[in-house]
Amino acid sequence: MKITVTDTASKWFRDEMGMTGRGVRFFGKVYGKTPVHQGFSLGMTPDDHPRDPIVTETKDDVTYYITEGDEWFFVGYDLTIDYDPETDGPTYIYQANGELD
Repeated sequence: MKITVTDTASKWFRDEMGMTGRGVRFFGKVYGKTPVHQGFSLGMTPDDHPRDPIVTETKDDVTYYITEGDEWFFVGYDLTIDYDPETDGPTYIYQANGELD
């Protein structure tokens, strides 16, 4: 499992959310759907104090991460965070990586 943040997504997090020198935690939440989950969606929140991160990616002085408690949501997938100009926000791409829980 890994996180990849594109240059355009990194710029959005810095410009729109003021995330320079901070952290962003990604997690699974009830309701919604993703291309790989029915009934669950991806959430994110500013969080500068990761507890038990299982994967991190630091880009442009921002640390993006997933904690141990949310591993269930990402098992078997790598997460790419990109920018969608149509919605003017991040978009999430799940890529199967062959890892199973």
